[in-house]
Amino acid sequence: MTKRVLYLIACAAGPTQYIDEGVRQAQARGWDTCLILTPSAAAWWEPRMGELEKLTGHPVRSRYKLPREKDALPNADAMLFAPLSCTSLNKWGGGISDTLALGLISEGVHMGVPALAMPYFNQAQAAQPAVARSIADLRSQGVVFLDGQDGYESHPPKQGNPQAYPWHLALDAVGATVSLAS
Repeated sequence: MTKRVLYLIACAAGPTQYIDEGVRQAQARGWDTCLILTPSAAAWWEPRMGELEKLTGHPVRSRYKLPREKDALPNADAMLFAPLSCTSLNKWGGGISDTLALGLISEGVHMGVPALAMPYFNQAQAAQPAVARSIADLRSQGVVFLDGQDGYESHPPKQGNPQAYPWHLALDAVGATVSLAS
């Protein structure tokens, strides 16, 4: 039996320091997990990128491929953008695909790939009016946005706990969404 493929997409938000934990939890649920990072998130992991590639069994992608390069990853059965920063949320909601991470999920959702997102940002950032508009825009496109009790509830400024990020809630939602889509 072929494993289902999950693209775990992350930007430079606190829990990305622990993205290996998200990968392990996804793999424990039977997902062949491919990791796509924004360039800033990839810089965080640069000294240890080999660990992530060994863990996933795939290259970790952080830039668009050149025209002469072949696709390095299998096709995704689902995409999860977690953690999703306020900046990446607003770029995605506004249709800006200036990174591979944003480009893949922006396109994937319109190609029928189940797309989910779980944020990680503080309450002051969440209060920005663009955030509510971006969430509404993504939901109107079919993106499952996991916030509040269904995912991550914004923390007070300077009081986040990135190590306690609830990967399990995001992965529960991926499993439920893919089961419903099957």
